[in-house]
Amino acid sequence: MNSIISVSGLGKSYASGHVALHSVDLDIREGEIFALLGPNGAGKTTLISIICGIVSPSVGQVLVNGRDIISDYRQTRTDIGLVPQELHTDAFETVLDTVRFSRGLFGKARNDVYIEKLLRDLSLWDKRNAKIMELSGGMKRRVMIAKALSHEPRILFLDEPTAGVDVELRKDMWNMVRHLRDTGVTIILTTHYIEEAEEMADRVGVITKGRLLLVEENDALMRKLGTKTLTVHLNAPLAALPEALRSWDLTISEDQHDLDYRFDARGGQGSVPALMAALGEAGVGYHDLSTRQSSLEDIFVGLVHSGDAADALTTQGADA
Repeated sequence: MNSIISVSGLGKSYASGHVALHSVDLDIREGEIFALLGPNGAGKTTLISIICGIVSPSVGQVLVNGRDIISDYRQTRTDIGLVPQELHTDAFETVLDTVRFSRGLFGKARNDVYIEKLLRDLSLWDKRNAKIMELSGGMKRRVMIAKALSHEPRILFLDEPTAGVDVELRKDMWNMVRHLRDTGVTIILTTHYIEEAEEMADRVGVITKGRLLLVEENDALMRKLGTKTLTVHLNAPLAALPEALRSWDLTISEDQHDLDYRFDARGGQGSVPALMAALGEAGVGYHDLSTRQSSLEDIFVGLVHSGDAADALTTQGADA
């Protein structure tokens, strides 16, 4: 698949000495949903702002559809739509006028057919004559998306698209983003909702302290870094591990009715039969087993808070 955005050696330093980005390399594929995860201050907004032409890089290059964002800024900005986290728009304008005006800012000819379709796709057509101030928070966010898409960009950046949105509307937004991707728009989103990335993204990037720790296919990330937990449901409470089981990475639950065993989801499942045999030899009876796959949130938290995250990923990349 072709890359529609290519970032090479991108860095951003400020006069204060703060380094917001450290030599970031990233390729975003045409037609994918790419989720950028990271804590506050990780560099997400700086990276997006540079690609969108809002902030100047200190070093490195960004190509959008093969064009340099600095030397060919007019075309690259036309290729991009940005939905910021903050809901800034004219409260006294109608939905229709706001979206039409945004299209005109990019020098696009008026196209009422396209604007009507856009508003219908975003469930805004019935609100077209309503003033922005009359809309709910969720509807205002849809208007921001309509504004960003008004000039028919090939790429859409969504910065925290469901922040402050209730669960039901969040799912509607997920469906809308998938629909946009199906129409050929490349979607890049930042989010604090781990389940959002896990639910929607084709690929996930994790950034912290200005460094891009990894970029992986969603499923591959789960396979590469995920762990599974096997829970053994015991026939009788177990106060302490028998001597024969102490070499295993086992944890007794608080009520003493379960044993938890964590193993590598990539290949560690072969140890499970050996554990079952060891339980039998130790006289520990059980009546059921269950497993739980680690979530993207488990992986994310582990990466961001691990002091050797970068080294660990380098090692795992070499093993892959």
